[in-house]
Amino acid sequence: LFDTPKEWFVKLYEDISNAKTSIYIETYRFNNDEMGRRFLSLLSKKCKEKLTVKLLVDAWGTNVDETFFNPITKHGGEVVFFEKIKFSWDFFSANHQRSHRKIVVIDDFISHVGSANITAYSADWRESIVRMEGNLSLTFKKIILGYIKNAENQFYKKQQYKRNIKFNDFLIIQDIPSIYRQKVKVHYERIIRRAKTEISIVTPYFLPGYKLRRRLIIAAKKGVKINVFIPFNSDVSLADSLRDKYLGILHRAGIKIWLYQPHNLHAKIIMIDKEKFVFGSSNFDYRSFRYMHEIMIQGKDPVLCNLFNSFIDNTLKDCIPFNFEIWKNRSNFSKIIGWLLVPFRHLL
Repeated sequence: LFDTPKEWFVKLYEDISNAKTSIYIETYRFNNDEMGRRFLSLLSKKCKEKLTVKLLVDAWGTNVDETFFNPITKHGGEVVFFEKIKFSWDFFSANHQRSHRKIVVIDDFISHVGSANITAYSADWRESIVRMEGNLSLTFKKIILGYIKNAENQFYKKQQYKRNIKFNDFLIIQDIPSIYRQKVKVHYERIIRRAKTEISIVTPYFLPGYKLRRRLIIAAKKGVKINVFIPFNSDVSLADSLRDKYLGILHRAGIKIWLYQPHNLHAKIIMIDKEKFVFGSSNFDYRSFRYMHEIMIQGKDPVLCNLFNSFIDNTLKDCIPFNFEIWKNRSNFSKIIGWLLVPFRHLL
């Protein structure tokens, strides 16, 4: 488990450098910056070595021209942009349907899955990226190839791209844009309802809808210990302003809220009773649930449970508790901003 992109970049670079047959990458951001150019050069080198290199980047998150990836494509690699920006009457809602997933598969055996992008933009953030070895990588490869094949075909309406996948003790939860059937959100509601002693939620953007807020409050009233870890300031200030509107309500219900101070906390983890984890790409907010293609992995593997529990313990060391008195006495301007943002909650 890597908790900073800088550490992860070192291991990812090493794994790609040692690749013998193939490299498959799906990511939201692959930027034209120091880190992006470094991996671009490495992937170009692997193409020259005749490895299979396939890259899927989101057209919104990866704000570069296609020519940026010429060092890969001119040597036989494949680069696909997911859902290029379209100008239409529903410009905002249609173009918010993004591939937010972060998956790397190397030699059909090594996989990296989690919350971090390939960019220097977030190099100092606190992230959650899991490196795994084994046949589960073949499943991730199949998922990436399906998205590459259908990146512009509105394929997300098809059932196979939102079907949960079981692999041994892991459950892979795939989510696609939907107003009515939001699989990750429904799954969160289910596991929160079933929690017996403790729930820990780590997320950069904490905007739970009514049902999720209600589930959390009911669980807290039943005596379940709930800790929510969010950044003191994320990289989306408007999301923070709307988030702050709800924190007092949850605090009064007995939910402990912790504000991470050093940098942006961008990890996405839920721990249930310290023995079940869910991690991946989805934020705990309206936008991820409603508009994003996401992937989350659930399991009870004791090694990963220990890693995630330690991650949360170490995160707590750099947090301050939510101060209800300060929240209650915040300015009228802050309160008004929170209310004004409510109609736009799905877009933040």
